[in-house]
Amino acid sequence: MSNLETEPAEIVCDTTPTADADAAVVILQPRDVPLGGPRAMDVRRTLPQRERSLIGAWCFVDHYGPDDVSVTGGMVVPPHPHTGLQTASWLFAGEVEHRDSVGSLALVRPGELNLMTSGAGISHSEVSTPNTTTLHGVQLWIALPELTRHQPPRFENHVIAPVRRNGVTLHVFLGTLAGQTATASADTPLLGAQIDLAAGSSIDLDVDPSFEHGMLVDAGVVGFAGTAVNPSELGFVEVGRSRIRLENLGEGPARVVLLGGEPLGEQIVMWWNFIGRSHDEVTAWRAQWQAEVIEGADAAGRFGQVAYHGAALPAPALPNVRLKPRR
Repeated sequence: MSNLETEPAEIVCDTTPTADADAAVVILQPRDVPLGGPRAMDVRRTLPQRERSLIGAWCFVDHYGPDDVSVTGGMVVPPHPHTGLQTASWLFAGEVEHRDSVGSLALVRPGELNLMTSGAGISHSEVSTPNTTTLHGVQLWIALPELTRHQPPRFENHVIAPVRRNGVTLHVFLGTLAGQTATASADTPLLGAQIDLAAGSSIDLDVDPSFEHGMLVDAGVVGFAGTAVNPSELGFVEVGRSRIRLENLGEGPARVVLLGGEPLGEQIVMWWNFIGRSHDEVTAWRAQWQAEVIEGADAAGRFGQVAYHGAALPAPALPNVRLKPRR
């Protein structure tokens, strides 16, 4: 998914970890971001923000729906570029058509992970299908490390089999959790899972103590390491915990997305749909996108072409100052 903000802020992320297994859970509040147009579909963004830029290599968390597509118009995101990241698309309801410049044509469906690796550069579009009446899910970005961020782009689709235990259902779509290991590729140690908890249920999860962890609540009120987290909030804990308890504190079913990973340990610059390491790198990519795709100078350039019925998305204007660190 694109970041469709017309004035996206630059973010330089310092990912030096701090270890404290007894540190309190930090609650990150979402902010509403419209995904373009007069009938824009709003998303609730909890990463990045001033309090926290990354969780492991997870650097972008958008949560949307359940949206009535007849009212919002659904998701219509024209071709746009990415560099230096992976997009992980995960749905609770609905269906989205994905097209990209490496020739992929795939549907994003509930219970399936669509993982796109931009590497040195890719472009893609995302449009909810005509059969979709309700759209509901999360869009996640993963920052690639220096070692692999210039790799060729690729696309993966993985069907995730659920695992059920005493009123709890887990879909592990990245990494390892509760004895389940996902087949999707990751360039840094990561964890991603949807966890559904029936009323009155709880689960104690053995986790990697070298990981930071975050829990986004989609539905219900869920205890996360002893702290109640409300819908659309993201609870965060530092490295150092080897076990995390999740508990459904409400009277109905609850659903969360658990994210984790080793701190990236690299400073990254995020602006619009690019993740780089410097102002000059990001501005050069923006110029390439505008020249090669928007102005049509080189269809076979860094970002390639998407088989799409409309125009690609122009890049927003850069700020009038050099992209610089935000502490």
